[in-house]
Amino acid sequence: MSEDQRPDTSSVGAPRHALGSAVLRAAAPHWGLAGLVSVTSLLTVGSLLVLPYALAAAVDGVLAGRPTAGEPLLVVLVAAGLGDSLGQLADGWYQATVTADLRAALIRHALALGVPGMSKFTAGDLLGRLSGSAADAAALLPAAVSAVTQTIASVLAFVALGLISPLLAVVLALGVPFGALLARSFVRDSSQLVTGYQETINVIASRLIDALAGIRTIRASGTAGYEANRITEPLTRLGELGHALWRRQAQAQWRVGLLVPAIMLTVLAVTGYGVLNWHLAPGQLLAATGYATLGFGFLANAQGQLALARARANTARVTEVLASVSMPAGTRPLPPGDGRLEFRGVTVRAGDRLVLDRLDLSVPAGRSVAVVGGSGAGKSTLAALAGRLIDPDAGEVALDGVPLAALTAASLRSAVAYASERPSLFGATLADAIGPASAETVAAAARAAHADGFIIRLPAGYQTPLAQAPLSGGEAQRLGLARAIAHGGRLVVLDDATSSLDTVTERLVSAALAEAMPDRTRLIVAHRAATAARADLVAWLADGGVRALAPHAELWRDPDYRDLFGGPVAAAAAAGSR
Repeated sequence: MSEDQRPDTSSVGAPRHALGSAVLRAAAPHWGLAGLVSVTSLLTVGSLLVLPYALAAAVDGVLAGRPTAGEPLLVVLVAAGLGDSLGQLADGWYQATVTADLRAALIRHALALGVPGMSKFTAGDLLGRLSGSAADAAALLPAAVSAVTQTIASVLAFVALGLISPLLAVVLALGVPFGALLARSFVRDSSQLVTGYQETINVIASRLIDALAGIRTIRASGTAGYEANRITEPLTRLGELGHALWRRQAQAQWRVGLLVPAIMLTVLAVTGYGVLNWHLAPGQLLAATGYATLGFGFLANAQGQLALARARANTARVTEVLASVSMPAGTRPLPPGDGRLEFRGVTVRAGDRLVLDRLDLSVPAGRSVAVVGGSGAGKSTLAALAGRLIDPDAGEVALDGVPLAALTAASLRSAVAYASERPSLFGATLADAIGPASAETVAAAARAAHADGFIIRLPAGYQTPLAQAPLSGGEAQRLGLARAIAHGGRLVVLDDATSSLDTVTERLVSAALAEAMPDRTRLIVAHRAATAARADLVAWLADGGVRALAPHAELWRDPDYRDLFGGPVAAAAAAGSR
């Protein structure tokens, strides 16, 4: 799209869903795996809860002369090891599966958002969310399960200490509020820092993608150094956020390093006093130590808290994309018709600027209408509206009497074909780039677009890998035109689609297109007088509306119209091309 393309739309700005809703939807088909993650986590935590008791019983049994007293301890150790191993397997399996589903959902939704979505989420931003955020978001459930089971373990450990000695429970309880505040503060601050870190990475990726797309211009203008500095400028911010994250973790660690040992020493002192005074058995000293460790496990596990913080932050980033509303498809099929296109009171704004203001325009069925106007007049916006790449802020666009917004996606896309100034070509081969059609249809479309000549000169012809085809700008445009011809339908929109062709080739291509699409309605964004001269009618855009709709020869008498194309020079070119 050119500079007069509408850059934003209100259809994307949807309210954010609750945190994790997108992840829950992606995880829904995998509740079996989610259950396995939960069960193995509970098995591990249950074994760890029993372990101090089993260890105490084993020690007391051995001291009492019972050699078999350690057998239950062995069973508990095996259960703990089994739960840990199965847990790691279940976590990895679950995260890999949900990550794949989230990435597929992000790709589908990003494509569904279309042109409006790209104004909110740049290519680099989407790439970052697709590659990094999806994987971290998939870890939300395992991280949450771990946090919940760790909390359960801490509560039960507190109860177990109370059973050993109420005083021990009191000692542990004194430190719990401070520990909980530390954990909550760490997760909250880390989530914010992780979000900022990811957003900065995406800024760098977006700038790099833009620079690579314009590498010819950068090399030709000698601005490689400037662009390198522009791309790497956010690295300073990235470093600041990275250091802040590590500082936050270090702060949490040293605070934990003061709190936990103090509580542990107090527990040991109280328990040791009980053992020395024969209130407690020697094994209970080990049990009290184990339960005190479990009681503060949620605080000592900084990596687990950081994983939860990353999962929370990246889940929000994934949800933001999936919660954005795409243009909803209608439910009506397109009835039989000849391709009459109507713009009824269409208004489009780009920020504070009014691009089109209650514009009315009727494109007769089976005719060609060239759209001309000054820079920013709304030519490409009108072209985008014609096939519902964007929606107007007010008014409606109709094809054969049916509003485009009411049509099913399949009906709309089969009826409208596009060719643009800089076509994006997809597929493995040149034939694929023209379209998923029979070899005869592809070849016929290529001949009509005058692309057959350079294709058959390639060693593999139509089967030449697209990535290995040395295409000029004009050749790429001819492939784009061939794709529009092969697409079929009743309306074709040509958005400056012959701008890279020389005058002679453009004349030949235009004549071939008229012959190949005699009954198809054509809306042509034109910047050349010769292109406008070959159209049946010209729609002259100015001041947000249609200043005139008439044949080119009639409009040419107006000096303001001639000025759009450069005056006398363009007149001579137009006359020679007819």
